[in-house]
Amino acid sequence: MLENFKVLCHSSIKYDGEKVIYIDPFKIKKESKDADIIFITHSHYDHFSKEDINKIKKEDTIIVMTKDLEQEALNLGFKNIIIVEPNKEYEIEDIKVETIPAYNINKKFHPKENNWVGYIIHINGVSYYIAGDTDITEENKSVICDVAFVPIGGTFTMNYEEAASLVNEIKPKIVVPIHYGEIVGTKQDAEKFKELINKNIDCEILIK
Repeated sequence: MLENFKVLCHSSIKYDGEKVIYIDPFKIKKESKDADIIFITHSHYDHFSKEDINKIKKEDTIIVMTKDLEQEALNLGFKNIIIVEPNKEYEIEDIKVETIPAYNINKKFHPKENNWVGYIIHINGVSYYIAGDTDITEENKSVICDVAFVPIGGTFTMNYEEAASLVNEIKPKIVVPIHYGEIVGTKQDAEKFKELINKNIDCEILIK
């Protein structure tokens, strides 16, 4: 299920399959101009990085984002912009996409009213949940997915204990911890997270 996926760093994910898909590209090492679709969860610099987007965008790249970033996408020269809202379903290049609200419960960094999102992306019969920057919420406790990419770094999102609690509740087949190793969170957090995951869930640490 993960053979075409890489976590490049932090929350920056690449799928290199029939389509080349990036989620929250950040600290991209070289210019590739290979993105068919770019998904952005929210506007913070480590998730919406203009410098990194410019390294991967092509003339016909589709960018998927929330309304507050629309003008920024136009300024970057995008012609194919899809604006999303939480709790919706979309069909993008024959890929089914669901949006899940991503927000903080007891912090101020990601207010619910900003309408920022995580995504469930359905590829070849497999559902991939990319949580975005979020705490445990009523909405994400109801997520049904095969693979979950969840933030564990704390401070701005769930910490590794909270993230493990969420994962053990929603029971994906595979979980991948993200949002650590650059700004907040450590490789040790990922190892501790793995120890807390139920044994019937495969935990894959892709940020080395």
